[in-house]
Amino acid sequence: MSAKSILVLHGPNLNLLGMREPELYGNTTLTSINQNLIEAAKQADVTIETFQSNSEADLVSTIQSIATKKVDFVIINPAAFTHTSVAMRDALSAVKVPFIEVHLSNVFAREAFRHHSYFTDIAVGIISGLGAQGYTLALEFAVKYVKQSTK
Repeated sequence: MSAKSILVLHGPNLNLLGMREPELYGNTTLTSINQNLIEAAKQADVTIETFQSNSEADLVSTIQSIATKKVDFVIINPAAFTHTSVAMRDALSAVKVPFIEVHLSNVFAREAFRHHSYFTDIAVGIISGLGAQGYTLALEFAVKYVKQSTK
């Protein structure tokens, strides 16, 4: 059996975590989030790749690349693209890889425009408002999901 692979995608402005509006997003940096995910994936015996971009085109291209490389599950925080990116939604639909949507802040307790997501209805699930721990919980779920899918 080949190792299971998980791709973690981070959308725009998440490279500023730790200094950007800590009252909403916490003090944890993206580097720290990624390091924690990599260590947890190693412990779970799955491979993981992380990617952040402020460019919608780069994120779409990365999602499309899943069609030609082995990825079993995606964890995605589309950030501001949650509310605007039909292109990313279409790419995720096209590659047919299960994914979970993650948001650091509780988007439903914020501005009305943040309440709509182009991703939620096609996602396996959503984690919102649990800060950096949301990524850890998403990874725990993804690991169980991919390991159960091989039974």
